[in-house]
Amino acid sequence: MIELHPEILTKRGKKEFAILPYEEFEELVTLLEEFETLKLLRAAKQQEAHLPTTSLEEVKQLFKIT
Repeated sequence: MIELHPEILTKRGKKEFAILPYEEFEELVTLLEEFETLKLLRAAKQQEAHLPTTSLEEVKQLFKIT
């Protein structure tokens, strides 16, 4: 888990902005991209769940791989 150290800016006593050190920002962006990729992979897996599958052993036999 990443540790964030935001600096909170307020306007008229209300929290308006959070400023992060750039390295933390980059880590957060990377984490979000990985999460988005994971969501896409899970959705693709779910869409194809009804399709037939072939085991590794069957593929090896099919292509005569030992």
